[in-house]
Amino acid sequence: MKKPLNIAALLLITLLISCGGKEEKKKEGFSYDKKVTTEKTTEKKAETIPASKRVDLTNKGIGPVTSLTLHAEIDETMAAKGADVFKKMCTACHRADKKFIGPAPKDILDRRSPEWVMNMILNPDEMTQKDPLAKALLIEFNGSPMANQNLTEEDARAVLEYFRTIK
Repeated sequence: MKKPLNIAALLLITLLISCGGKEEKKKEGFSYDKKVTTEKTTEKKAETIPASKRVDLTNKGIGPVTSLTLHAEIDETMAAKGADVFKKMCTACHRADKKFIGPAPKDILDRRSPEWVMNMILNPDEMTQKDPLAKALLIEFNGSPMANQNLTEEDARAVLEYFRTIK
């Protein structure tokens, strides 16, 4: 009876020694670790800023308006007329203070020249074909072109005056 007990103990000790304390060697070659690339991408800052947020006060756009001077005081009568024109002709695509189908006109004169705004209102077809900023806006707003509402220069100027009142 002692002999089977000794054999069982010997097998148990052999089993414990063979299973424990063994270090596995790491295999070289294939690895799942993600490699870090050392290449740096060079992007222009202008490309990372959306066109609707980009500031360009020198571009006058393409169209009939080449020079425009805004008075320090807002013409309230003209702004009221512009608000009426904006509500009738523009609210299908624009909201005064937030992005919709088209960009919001709020603070537009902080980002664009008055001439550019007038030319975009009066000549949207040619602007989106030839003006780089208008092209970028077209892309940003999912290819939704601005409709030509055939406004007069007087109506477009009134809308611009209304834009000055949006806070």
